[in-house]
Amino acid sequence: MKQMPTGFQKLLVLVALTIGGFTVVAQEAKTPKMQAEDDAAIRENVKQMESGWNTKSGATYARPFAKDADFVVINGTHVQGHEAIEKGSQRIFDTIFKNTTVSLAVKQIRFLRPDVAVVHVSGHRDGPEAKRLDAMIVLVMTKEGGQWKIASFQNTEVTGPPPSK
Repeated sequence: MKQMPTGFQKLLVLVALTIGGFTVVAQEAKTPKMQAEDDAAIRENVKQMESGWNTKSGATYARPFAKDADFVVINGTHVQGHEAIEKGSQRIFDTIFKNTTVSLAVKQIRFLRPDVAVVHVSGHRDGPEAKRLDAMIVLVMTKEGGQWKIASFQNTEVTGPPPSK
């Protein structure tokens, strides 16, 4: 069998991958400065959520969420979209959690790609209306238009011993 030219073989592979629904994307490595800036921006989003809860502002709490974000509440309820997250948060801030506070601490940021990160956050809620609650929050964040946004939020109650520090 005759050998095909190398360039032609590469073209066939690229066409096959594209037709198969895959896209080949060259990814640039992050410089230490870019890594530090992205890390700081992600941490600022977590602080924004904490501030929104503690000031009882659904708008502030929801600001870091993408327009089409998925939000899984601690009881398993799945909320979709920035607007629903904002309105639902304001509703609980005005009622059952009006005298509660939260503290959030980023435990790990793992960049899957330069524009996608998985973020683990330790959360603690206190207040007279509700028992103290410890949670582990998993965020999937994406960088779009130079800004990090929460694409997905999963909140899980920690029922065992507190996580080690």
